[in-house]
Amino acid sequence: MPARSGAQLSRKLGLKKQRLLVAERPQSPPDGAHTPCPKEPRLELPKTLAPQRSVYFSSSKGHPPRLGSDFFNQPAVPLAQAFLGQVLVRRLSDGTELRGRIVETEAYLGPEDEAAHSRGGRQTPRNRGMFMKPGTLYVYLIYGMYFCMNVSSQGDGACVLLRALEPLGGLETMRQLRSAHRKGSARALKDRELCSGPSKLCQALAIDKSFDQRDLAEDKAVWLEQGPPGPREPAVVAAARVGIGYAGEWVQKPLRFYIQGSPWVSVVDRAAERGTQA
Repeated sequence: MPARSGAQLSRKLGLKKQRLLVAERPQSPPDGAHTPCPKEPRLELPKTLAPQRSVYFSSSKGHPPRLGSDFFNQPAVPLAQAFLGQVLVRRLSDGTELRGRIVETEAYLGPEDEAAHSRGGRQTPRNRGMFMKPGTLYVYLIYGMYFCMNVSSQGDGACVLLRALEPLGGLETMRQLRSAHRKGSARALKDRELCSGPSKLCQALAIDKSFDQRDLAEDKAVWLEQGPPGPREPAVVAAARVGIGYAGEWVQKPLRFYIQGSPWVSVVDRAAERGTQA
């Protein structure tokens, strides 16, 4: 009996040891399952699946993202000032991008402003963009041949006129577009002449009436990007607007804004600059 009991105990210990070895061995995969080898990378799902942003709202080629609706949703005067230093981008049908830093703007305050196309609160098919949501383009024709581009702001009938850009990219294309509108002159335009005025700006960027009422926050052919920060905050001059001699007391109101010292500005007001320095 003692010898048999010892044999049974030995057998039990052997079975227990075998069960432990089996338990420690890696489990075999189900039939047909792939077992990754040690050197094979293992893909893991991201912890959060964030929505993907449109290419038009993300940086490309090292450029910052475009400015959205919140930027435009402010009154005309602060919006006109906020535009200074931002980069206007125009993408042509062949993919060419024309870029320019905004250096001069004018604010138009709406129905009370005798120089605004919306004075008196009148709405017409021509000026409808001025009464649409902030960021809507208002493009109109002057002298039967030149276009000007405005952007609506907070307040019915209020907007900002873009007057001048510092060209940053696509200058040769800008030169060709501007030259196509010049008659009887073979002289090559200097860089500072490309966008130094509201109609020149539109010619250089191929902006016409087809852009009227487009949303600058969402359009695929024209948008605004945040400008790169400079070494210091530029001095901004507040001066009288240009070409509104019919507007009575509004003629002299300081609602034109430009970056002081910029060679790209359309009209320099020395008296206003002296006031800025004081």
